[in-house]
Amino acid sequence: MSSAAAARPVQLAGPDDTAGALAALARLLADGVPPEAVHWHDGVASQGGLFDTEPDTGAAAGPEHHGALPGPPPRLQAEALALLRQVLLHDDPGRFVQVHRLAQRLHADARHWLDRLHPERLALERMAREVRREIHKMHAFVRFRPVQAPGDDAVRHVAWFEPAHHVVRAAAPFFQHRFAAMHWAILTPRGSVAWDRQALRHGPPARREDAPPPDAGEALWLAYYRSIFNPARTKPAMMRREMPVRFWRNLPEAAAIAPLLRDASLRTGGMLAHAADTGRRLPRTVPAEAALAPGTPAAGSRIHLRTLAADAARCQACPAEGRAARTVFGRGATGAALMLVGEQPGDQEDQTGRPFTGAAGQWLQRAIATLGWPLDRLYVTNAVKHFHFSLRGQRRLHKTPAQQAVAACLGWLEAEIAAVNPVAIVALGQTAAQALLGDAAPPPTAGASLRRSDGRLVHVLPHPASLLRAGHAPDSAAASAWLARLAAAWPAPPGAPLPPA
Repeated sequence: MSSAAAARPVQLAGPDDTAGALAALARLLADGVPPEAVHWHDGVASQGGLFDTEPDTGAAAGPEHHGALPGPPPRLQAEALALLRQVLLHDDPGRFVQVHRLAQRLHADARHWLDRLHPERLALERMAREVRREIHKMHAFVRFRPVQAPGDDAVRHVAWFEPAHHVVRAAAPFFQHRFAAMHWAILTPRGSVAWDRQALRHGPPARREDAPPPDAGEALWLAYYRSIFNPARTKPAMMRREMPVRFWRNLPEAAAIAPLLRDASLRTGGMLAHAADTGRRLPRTVPAEAALAPGTPAAGSRIHLRTLAADAARCQACPAEGRAARTVFGRGATGAALMLVGEQPGDQEDQTGRPFTGAAGQWLQRAIATLGWPLDRLYVTNAVKHFHFSLRGQRRLHKTPAQQAVAACLGWLEAEIAAVNPVAIVALGQTAAQALLGDAAPPPTAGASLRRSDGRLVHVLPHPASLLRAGHAPDSAAASAWLARLAAAWPAPPGAPLPPA
């Protein structure tokens, strides 16, 4: 007798009949049948109309099972059974033998499951990953199209998909829960599934011509897809890995992918050129008629500051969530000896529309009066122009602005610096320091000063609000040390008279 004739046949209901395959495997292990003595037949689903099949009950359906009578799966570890169920959905014809071999080793000694580096175990895990990935791709790339038969008021949504493995039955519950209120069907060459809002019904394989043609709604979807396509973030290799080319012909947006990729470099160049044109996105600055020495007011700078404040009041660049509606711009002299930059306006500043009018601002005003600095040689502003807060009842509590808000207001701050043309700058707090100096900004407690690329020296000090939060009184040692550091920021040698206004 030949080996083929001696082989024990196992007939399954279909390629995805995992329940029948595991039941047959349990009988083969109990009978001691080796993998090479088994001939597996994965069967073919019966032909018929998709919407005429019986509801799926989860049991194996189809002709009689020779050696695959319904029964429990093998007594193996739960993780091992989960792995075998996934591998049995793979398209590899040799999957049954590979599954049988692993199950035989585990049946003989369960400790074999601990050997995670066994070549057969690694091969099965690779196959299981491919099956899981195919289920994920089916969830992601199925596109339904509405179909309405003549004289039938019911609208069904039908999709065509071409899976690489036998995953239709495994992927169907996702669509059942996601589109529970729809009548839908998914046609594939490996079987079909339909949902009538009551039960899943599995049917025979379908042909591509059974699927409906494109509908008018896809034109709208393509227009939307083109509008959200960002060429600057396009990574073709990554895109092809996540959306393999074999799926493209069944995706409505596939018609737009090739031209979008072809034109990506040109569109990216246009975006970079647009971004480089700072006149389009940053506030207007004082015209560079002549190189003015720092501390010298430019002609028309006062009018320009008023124009900047009016433009900033209409700015919508930073997120509106969690911030006040009022824009609080800077105040003071152009050609100032010193510009004082805080973090953001507080609740009081938001109400008055003027910077440094709250408790921290009053501390700063007392310090300026103590030092005898002339107000007509000072300019005060904030790195962020809106009050960012969190609500607690009816109270608006200060919230540190996000980096996105700092970046959005940076253009206004730089425009103020250009218009005011100060000799030096004081950054009050870490937010102001980072806005002025970037990542090189030292912590406020370090007592450091750094020079910007425009040549201006930036003195980094703690914000007066931090002294208030720490409970320091104006006559405390910490307040005196802070005042001494502030005094050293005036742009003149120690002991020299204040520059004339």
